[in-house]
Amino acid sequence: MIVDTLANRQIYQSLNPRITMALEHLAATDFSQLPVGNYPLDGDNIFVIVNDYQTKPKETQPFEVHRKYIDVQYVYSGEEEFGYLPLADQIPSKPYFDKHDYANFDYDSNQADASFVKLKAGMFALFFPGDIHMPGAGDNATQVRKVVIKVKVED
Repeated sequence: MIVDTLANRQIYQSLNPRITMALEHLAATDFSQLPVGNYPLDGDNIFVIVNDYQTKPKETQPFEVHRKYIDVQYVYSGEEEFGYLPLADQIPSKPYFDKHDYANFDYDSNQADASFVKLKAGMFALFFPGDIHMPGAGDNATQVRKVVIKVKVED
């Protein structure tokens, strides 16, 4: 997992050319002009999801994990908290669903391993396969416009 501001995107160019493409797309696009929806960037290798929503209490949100895609989650406006949970010894509450590339993990407020970080407008988080994360959390319902770019793990 990586958390940073889009202004520092050049630091991550050596990670993967698809991540570089995703971060450059975030920097070059005015997401206030795009309607909510899914947009291909490079076929099924990289695609963009624009979403508007209100944050929800973490007690009501599941954690998720992916196998095939890296999540580049960018807060365009608003702010939210996201949770992070180490994969070791975690048992999914819903098994891996291959078609949509995720497994869910229930949040238990007694989980000492869970950490929460605030993601503000202009910030992004990279979640790699195996990084269990909970997007869209917040103590108060806050309006968020978030862009998630799904970056396929190279074969």
